[in-house]
Amino acid sequence: MKFFNFHLMPYADMDVSLIREHGSAWVTFPNRHYDPKVGAALYNRYLDELEYADQLGFDGVCVNEHHQTPYGLMPVPGVLAGALARSVKRAKIAILGRALPLVNNPLNIAEEFAMLDNICRGRFIAGFVRGIGAEYHSTGVNPAESLARFQEAHDLIIRAWTEPGPFEFDGEYYHYKYVNLWPRPYQDPHPPVWVPSQGSAETIAWAARHRYTYCQTLGAIKTVAGFFNKYRQEADKAGYAATWDQCAWSTTIYVAETDEQALREAGPHAEAIQNEFLRMPFEMLLPPGYTSLESFKHIQPDMIGKPQTVRSLNDAGVIIIGSPSTVRERLAAYQELAGFNTVLVKTQFGTLPADMTRQNMEAIAREVLPYFQQATTAEEQ
Repeated sequence: MKFFNFHLMPYADMDVSLIREHGSAWVTFPNRHYDPKVGAALYNRYLDELEYADQLGFDGVCVNEHHQTPYGLMPVPGVLAGALARSVKRAKIAILGRALPLVNNPLNIAEEFAMLDNICRGRFIAGFVRGIGAEYHSTGVNPAESLARFQEAHDLIIRAWTEPGPFEFDGEYYHYKYVNLWPRPYQDPHPPVWVPSQGSAETIAWAARHRYTYCQTLGAIKTVAGFFNKYRQEADKAGYAATWDQCAWSTTIYVAETDEQALREAGPHAEAIQNEFLRMPFEMLLPPGYTSLESFKHIQPDMIGKPQTVRSLNDAGVIIIGSPSTVRERLAAYQELAGFNTVLVKTQFGTLPADMTRQNMEAIAREVLPYFQQATTAEEQ
């Protein structure tokens, strides 16, 4: 199994009661609550943590994109990935992902990702997403056009990476007389593409058809297993057998000496991200036209807006909190149940402070990574 350190870069120094009082952490939460001096310290702290993940032996580091929210301070993830491209020496660098429908010029993303791929000499992973519903409120893009814009932007980017230019592109949403990318990607034919999703039926089918790695975000492990099975079924329809290497699961892991200690320490911070940083009105999460009826059927209403405890999240397999042996056993069981070979680990979550984050990263690197890395080496031999 491969371990990627996935950072959300939240505004961790937050009085979460302010979010509760306002009713949403997204789009309308007043930016007067952002202190630039605090934010500057957090950005540098978080970059340090991702660099430390590389030093500890994680296989990759990940950043992502969100807008107008303290949930994640990365409206332009390429800025953070650019900083990491020079300082991270060994691990892969993934943007999971860039919200393609939200931009007017997808060629800017093609150029940005090609630059990153060159700077890190081919250790870059390109993540493409539609962006969650709230992003369409913050950018003013029509959510009913989300899927079509996503697919057309993707096609343009892949052609720009792989087709000799200049050539003309005339789509429904994007029109170019000249497509002639400088620089071209370092990797041939282009960086690997990963597709994170909350479980959209259309996105799963699309990722399987393109043989892209599918990354499942948030959700109980039994639900995650169902989505990965759906991906494998779509791959069968496309004429090939998907491997576990094409499935990645995003979760939170926290390790302490005992299960009770881990739950006690992680509890307030895990509950802060689940109950406060993710707080938004239902209509903001799923604006009209954003979700198809088929995808809407798979949404778990009990996980939306309902307060969760660290124990309920842990028991459902949304997160993995416990002693080293407990974490190892549960992760191995979840891997067998759902069938994935990459785990995207949030080692910092919610309001978790720097010292606890470092301790957690070190415990995972010492107590968890070697167990699964040895198993992988044995299988390869």
